[in-house]
Amino acid sequence: MSAKLNHVVSIGLSAAIVSVANERPCVLVVHHDGKEDALPFGPFDPLNHRTLDSGLRRWVGEQTQLDLGYAEQLYTFGDRGRHLPTPDEGARVVSVGYLALTRQAGALKVADTQWSDWYKYFPWEDWREAKPTVIDDVIAPALRQFARAATGTEASDQRRERIRLCFGFDGLAWDEEKVLERYELLYEAGLVQEALRDGRAPIAKAAPLGVSMTFDHRRILATAIARLRGKMKYRPVVFELMPPSFTLLELQRTVEALSGIRLHKQNFRRLVEDQGLVEGTGRVATQSRGRPAELFRFRREVLRERPAPGVRLGARKAG
Repeated sequence: MSAKLNHVVSIGLSAAIVSVANERPCVLVVHHDGKEDALPFGPFDPLNHRTLDSGLRRWVGEQTQLDLGYAEQLYTFGDRGRHLPTPDEGARVVSVGYLALTRQAGALKVADTQWSDWYKYFPWEDWREAKPTVIDDVIAPALRQFARAATGTEASDQRRERIRLCFGFDGLAWDEEKVLERYELLYEAGLVQEALRDGRAPIAKAAPLGVSMTFDHRRILATAIARLRGKMKYRPVVFELMPPSFTLLELQRTVEALSGIRLHKQNFRRLVEDQGLVEGTGRVATQSRGRPAELFRFRREVLRERPAPGVRLGARKAG
């Protein structure tokens, strides 16, 4: 008679806590010298946490002293061995990932935590100034080699199609929402450090791309970025990151920082005003130079007026 195995599962909560400061999209990370950055992670206590959401807010407040605004559940990450050196060592850790937004991007009161620009983990995602050079110089040739290395013509063609769709090759448009698909493609091709750490052989001789994170935390962050980029097009979540009053240029720069693309100034202004997302405050911003800019605030009535009030990104600046 075979021995009965005890399967122990531990439930944790991982948080991609996002803010924007000085046109930089920032994520809160736990940082120790000599170790990979990690997203804040805490246990779910079913005895003391009424819901997963309340558990998240409680331990985030205790560990980071941040007051979260908007928060939503992303996905459950539970691949075998994701927190363990070997699959059979210790409890199976299942993590519920969250996207959370806060305006508090200033100095942190807790040791070993810091705000980190999320583009250092995903340098191919920031198109605000120009197409990132790493795409043509490193990613494109490495992924072409990855496609050629597939077993059989059909598998090779499938890889080429994924590459085209993910990175907008062969004349296709860049889709800023495909953050997770791009990261997973690079992982499969052995082009990120996490793949090498997990035992995948690199397809091409190229240095690992972007800064790695512990366990599968970069995958969780990619999921959060993709969700936020998509969500802000049909829900006004971007205003969770804005101060009570702001100029339209400040709002545009925040949207651009999160989406990684530049937008036409006049078209963006017209889009925001036509959708009734903002209203004037009757005041102007104090500026040391240039014309004073009118201050606006989020118009909350829009939540009752339309089912999907968000910041559409159709008015892009030509690249």
